[in-house]
Amino acid sequence: MTSTRDARSTIDAVYRLEGGRIIAGLAHTVRDVGLAEDSLQDAIVAAIEKWPVTGVPANPGAWLTLEAKHRAIDRIRRAANLGGKLGAVADDERQRTRVDIDEGGHDFDLIVEHEGIADDVLRLLFATCHPVLTRESQVALTLRLLGGLTTREIARAYLVPEKTIGQRIVRGRRRLAEQGFDATVPAESERRTRLGAVHEVIYLIFTEGHAATIGDDWVRPDLCLEALRLARTLAELVPDDAETHALAALLELQASRLPARTDADGAPVRLADQDRGRWDQLLIARGFRSLLRARELSAAPGPYAIQAAIAAAHARARTASNTEWATIAELYGLLSLVAPSPVVTMNRAVAVARAGDAAEGLRMLDGLSGAPELAEHHLLAAVRAELLLDIGDAWAAAVELRRAADLAPNPREQQFLRMRADAAATEAAGLGGTGADDYLSG
Repeated sequence: MTSTRDARSTIDAVYRLEGGRIIAGLAHTVRDVGLAEDSLQDAIVAAIEKWPVTGVPANPGAWLTLEAKHRAIDRIRRAANLGGKLGAVADDERQRTRVDIDEGGHDFDLIVEHEGIADDVLRLLFATCHPVLTRESQVALTLRLLGGLTTREIARAYLVPEKTIGQRIVRGRRRLAEQGFDATVPAESERRTRLGAVHEVIYLIFTEGHAATIGDDWVRPDLCLEALRLARTLAELVPDDAETHALAALLELQASRLPARTDADGAPVRLADQDRGRWDQLLIARGFRSLLRARELSAAPGPYAIQAAIAAAHARARTASNTEWATIAELYGLLSLVAPSPVVTMNRAVAVARAGDAAEGLRMLDGLSGAPELAEHHLLAAVRAELLLDIGDAWAAAVELRRAADLAPNPREQQFLRMRADAAATEAAGLGGTGADDYLSG
C-alpha cells in the first residue's frame, strides 16, 4: 500500500523527468502527437487510481509508458481508425528491444532506439517544429509536450497572456493532425529550416529549469540537464552549424553555475555571492570548446554565440569584482542589434551600470517602463532596485523590491525579494545593511 500523497508525488516526479520522452516515443509509434499526449494523461489518471492500492511499481516510468500505449490503442479503436494506426503500432513493435521492467515478473516491449535520430525526444522536436506551424505555435506546442511546462509557465517565458499560449497549443495540435503527423527524421535540407525553432525550444526548456516560474523550487536541474543533453545531441546531428554549437556552449556555461545558485535550503544565491569554487569546471571547459567551434564555423556571431560569449566573460572572472562588465555591456549592445528585445535592453542596462555608469543604466531601464511585455513581470522592478541600491537610494530600492516580490511567480524568489526589501529598508533607516549586486545574472 502507498499513500495517495506519495503516489501523486512519484507521478509528478516521473512526469517531470520522463514525460517528454514517453510522449516522444508514443508519438513515433501512433503517428499522432495529440493522441500521445492524451494517452499519457489517461495513464497518469490510471496511476493515481491504482498505485495507492497496488503500490508504486519498481519502474514507474516504464509502467506509465506501457499503460499509455494501451490507452492509445483503446482510443484508436474507439475512433474506428483500427487499420491505419494500429498497423503502425504493429510495425513499430518490430523495431523494439525487450526490456525487463520488473512488473509481476513479465517482460514488456518498450522503445529503445530507431533509425536516423536515435533519440525519440529530438525526433519529436523536429516533428513539432514543422513549417506548417507558425514559429509561436511550434515553440509553445513543443515546450508543452517535451519540456513538460504548463501553459502558465510558457506564458511567463514569453511574457504573453496565458490564454494566448493555450490557443497556440490548440492550433498547433490541430494543424499537425490535419497535416498528417510525421515522426520520421526530415531530410537534411528541411531539417535545417527547422533548426531555429528547435534552438529556441531547447533554450527555453533550459531557461525554465534555470529559474523556475512555478513550483516550490527556484531551480529545476532536471530541465536544465535535459536541455543540455538535447543541445549536445543536436550538435552531433548538425556538426557544421555554428549556432547549434553556440547554443551548446551557452547551456554548458550556464549549467556550470547550478551547484552554486542555491544555498543548502534551496534559496536563491546572487551571482556576486556565489562560491565560484563550486562552479563546474568541466562544464566550463566544454562550454569554451563549443564556443571556439562555433567561432571556427562562422565569423559572424548569432544570438546564441553572443550570449555564450557573455556567459564566458562571467566564467573567466575568478571573483565578482574581476568581471569585465565593459566587455559584457558591449556584447549586450551587439545582441540588441542582432536580437532586440526588452529583456536584452534590461540586461544591457545592468551591464552598463556595473561598468560604472549607474545613472545611464537607470535611464535605460526607465525607457522600458512602458513595454507591455514587462508590465506585469517582476524582473524590471527587481533589476531597477539593484541599480537604485548602487547609487544609494535604499528607500526607492525597497519599494521596487516589494513590488517585484508581489509580481514574482515563484515562492522561493518571492521570499528572497522580500528579504532583500527588508534589508534595504533597514539600510535606508540608517541601521546598517549592505549594498547589492545583480543576482539576476546568476
